Amino acid sequence: MSRSRNWSAGFACLGSGALVALSLPPWGWWPLAFVGIAMFVRLIDDAPRRVRCARGWIFSVGWLAPGMGWMWYLTAPGYVVAVLMFGCFHGLACAVSPRGRYARIGLPAVLTVAEAIRFCFPFGGVPLASLGISQVGGPLRGLAALGGVVLLTWVTLQIGAVFARPSRGGVVLAVVAVVAALVMPHVGRASVGSIDVAYVQGGGPQGTRAVSTNPRDVVERHLAATRTLEPGPDLVVWPENVIDVELFVDSPERDEIAAEARRLNAPILVGITEEAVGGEGFLNAQVVVEPNGEVTGRYEKVRRVPFGEYMPLRGLLKAVGAPTDLVPRNAVAGTGPAYLDTSIGRVAVVISWEVFFGGRGRDGTSQGGQLLINPTNGSSYTGTVLQSQQVASSRLRAIETDRWVVQVAPTGFSAFVSPRGKVYDRSGVSEQRVITHTVSLRTGRTPYNRLGDLPFVATAVLTLLVCGGLHRRTIPREERT
Repeated sequence: MSRSRNWSAGFACLGSGALVALSLPPWGWWPLAFVGIAMFVRLIDDAPRRVRCARGWIFSVGWLAPGMGWMWYLTAPGYVVAVLMFGCFHGLACAVSPRGRYARIGLPAVLTVAEAIRFCFPFGGVPLASLGISQVGGPLRGLAALGGVVLLTWVTLQIGAVFARPSRGGVVLAVVAVVAALVMPHVGRASVGSIDVAYVQGGGPQGTRAVSTNPRDVVERHLAATRTLEPGPDLVVWPENVIDVELFVDSPERDEIAAEARRLNAPILVGITEEAVGGEGFLNAQVVVEPNGEVTGRYEKVRRVPFGEYMPLRGLLKAVGAPTDLVPRNAVAGTGPAYLDTSIGRVAVVISWEVFFGGRGRDGTSQGGQLLINPTNGSSYTGTVLQSQQVASSRLRAIETDRWVVQVAPTGFSAFVSPRGKVYDRSGVSEQRVITHTVSLRTGRTPYNRLGDLPFVATAVLTLLVCGGLHRRTIPREERT
């Protein structure tokens, strides 16, 4: 193969990955994911193993470098390492994918497995810039109620692979997937009433960090916004870690929140940051303040943001001169169930980063949460890449659990999301906004809520093994290695 042809194919792989990136929020041109995947599949058809590996890596970099651009503001070195490392995941997946007649099935399966690994490894995984997020605006999003992001990823890859060489069977597959996606959100759940929920977005500038800001400023903005509310909402939701104190229950801020809860005659769910017991680190929690002033519920964040809320390998990074002082203390991971009991019923909770993980939404809703809230804080990021993908993830969690989702952030985006993934009353960045919306309380469990990701990951692995075995049988015995 000539060097010029290699370069041309490499740039084509980069371009096909960029098309997948453009299918992601904030761009959101979801059909481009299928175009990019189809182009890529054609580019690695019948290529040698080494070439498939290199082209898979290039394709992944073209996809993830723009899609994970938000990470630059968290840790620039970490962003570069993550993009290159996750590219290796896809490169290795392409290298082990079977060739020949079974490639159209084996390749989507192995890339699905690579994505499932990326969602959980290393440091708990980074399930952003995913094909599931890219398709939340398209007709396949209902598949999330059946198999979450893993199934949605697999189907997207499979349809893209079929489009690489169109066939009657491929068209049938696409139609079946769309029909299943449209039917799934209507199966087996029910509403048990409705409540009026208000989200409170205090506003303020983006691109700020806790170490360089006055925490009281954030409290004042949210108190001022809450005071514009008239009595009427059944529930009020504040964002993540709006209040930063040593101990919330003994703080003046608790009295201020209690006064507003009493005035509105509604519980307020508020995000707090507290000193951990013994002063070793801090706790990130969402608590319930009832109209009588009592703090009756508490959920401590389980999944922490690596390099944002805790510093993995702190000693090693400090030794090589990395800026570990940006995260001077580690958050302590919570261990409790992901729900809050309030006077209006049980509410499931995913705090900020947790909304990107389907298992966290399953936790609280499988234990009776009739509404899902996502208090978050994206004020340290600039731009809207992360914020847009978070809204998309809230849409996926809503479909997966068949629950309304209330996402609220101090500087945006805040929004209400229906169980079918429709977004209402999305706020703008940095504006002060207080919105009340009527949401239904829902019971029951979707197939995904019951099954989780593991059965679909296992099926993808089995599919890969079967395709590999069948392909090997087509190779003459003397040519097998």
